Amino acid sequence: MTVALMWEARALPGRGEELLTWARTQALAGTPLRRETLRAPQDRVLVITWWDADLDAELPELPEPDKGLVTRAVHRWRFESVQDDDEDGGDGDRWRE
Repeated sequence: MTVALMWEARALPGRGEELLTWARTQALAGTPLRRETLRAPQDRVLVITWWDADLDAELPELPEPDKGLVTRAVHRWRFESVQDDDEDGGDGDRWRE
């Protein structure tokens, strides 16, 4: 099973680049299948890591940044990968009607 961990934080105004740099340099105690870092308006940073693990597995996550860098506590979510309908014989064109 593939599990995606999502980590999202919002920097204090004007400190988005600093938060982005901080997030990109955080090492994890393990190597994910994939790691992607994204940014959004309002100085938001999102890091998604993918792991070959069960949904409830203990996995390394990015820590909380210093309180002086962010506006609130980090938001975290876990998702498990599911098979798309078109992979199991379903109609992959159903959304194009």
